[in-house]
Amino acid sequence: MRYCMDALVTNIQGYSIHDGPGIRTVVFLKGCGLNCRWCANPEGISPEIQIGFIKNLCTHCGKCVPACPAGALSLDEKKHRIDYSKCTSCGKCAEACLYKALVLYGREMSVDEVFDAVRRDKMFYDTSSGGVTVSGGEPLMYAPFVKALFGLCREAGINTCVETSGYVNTEHLLSVLSMTDYLLFDLKHMNSDIHMNYTGQRNDLILANARLAAESGADILFRVPLMPAVNDTPENIKETAAFIKSIMARPRVQLMPFHRLGDSKYQALDLPNRFHACRVMAREELLATKQAYIDEGVDCSISA
Repeated sequence: MRYCMDALVTNIQGYSIHDGPGIRTVVFLKGCGLNCRWCANPEGISPEIQIGFIKNLCTHCGKCVPACPAGALSLDEKKHRIDYSKCTSCGKCAEACLYKALVLYGREMSVDEVFDAVRRDKMFYDTSSGGVTVSGGEPLMYAPFVKALFGLCREAGINTCVETSGYVNTEHLLSVLSMTDYLLFDLKHMNSDIHMNYTGQRNDLILANARLAAESGADILFRVPLMPAVNDTPENIKETAAFIKSIMARPRVQLMPFHRLGDSKYQALDLPNRFHACRVMAREELLATKQAYIDEGVDCSISA
């Protein structure tokens, strides 16, 4: 069966070993209902196509300026290359840039196009018990797309995985779960007010969806994006562990340490990096947090 529906894809990354079991191809979809201060993929937040400028790749050749039909580009070193108040994200400047200093974040792809890309690595999935993972942004903003993609994957014998923030329409979540072999579900903070402060939304829907996912019998790994002094406190560890134990017979969580790999993307998009001063946790601190979860009766691991 061929499908016509499209989704905005920011990247298709092959040979990933951190986004579900085995070797996986990760499909990153664009758009998210949360706006987390620490987000490492800021290009995935907006549901619109965006143009980014990677300054250190620019040779100042100037070919991008006349290529822009909206007059949104300049060579003024004191300004960001792109005037986003004029930019229409048409991508003409990126096409003209020979050195990839101008990059298009997001392109429309059909289910069939994405499936054609991911099935090429099936030999790696088969030898490692891997498969395809949809991530974001929030991939379940495109639930019909994901369900159709997973249907094709199931027919081809490819394992399926969803990475979700949980902040999604409940019907969309449930519609995809039936086609999902593995679920990676983020729990950012148990206190709803603090959650609101750091992500822009309360956590009520997320926790409700987590319960429903667990009740469905889905194979779930809960994950905590670990932020120093935000969600590594004894109180939040106890509350997170208690919640997971209340909905799972075999409670488990994976800690995802804060890193600075997204810094360059904020610069490329001329966005404020609200967690630029956050420190990277020492290994000893990570191990102590892991042990705190274990002491609370939760199987805990640390993402590499």
